[in-house]
Amino acid sequence: MRRLAEGGLAAVLTATSPKRLASPDGGPPLAGTNPIAIGVPSSDGAPLVADVSMGRVTHGDVLAGLAPPDELVPFGGDRAFKAFALAVGVEALVGALAGDEYGALLLVARPEHDSVASLRALAGSVRLPGDGPRCG
Repeated sequence: MRRLAEGGLAAVLTATSPKRLASPDGGPPLAGTNPIAIGVPSSDGAPLVADVSMGRVTHGDVLAGLAPPDELVPFGGDRAFKAFALAVGVEALVGALAGDEYGALLLVARPEHDSVASLRALAGSVRLPGDGPRCG
């Protein structure tokens, strides 16, 4: 996403992954952690880049021993239903295009407006996604 945004393109990428997230109300896993990455160019040369997974931790963290498997739940605490809804939405959207196989969806467009510069001006000293060192 960063490379596309640095090249002047706005882009969104999402993909399905093995079903690991169950509803916060219980039941079987219905969706993957289904990450979403967004890159938006800026006239100041520093694009906004956001990259998130719908899980409290990533499956990679579990495999690396950095998190226990029971933490692989939708993020958000008592609002985890929001991340779960987004994960299920991604699952359905990408599944509608890719079928039962895992798939990805990439949307790339040339932006008509410079939304990042105005966000930075409004944010002041608040760090925006993609600014400075990566956190978490």
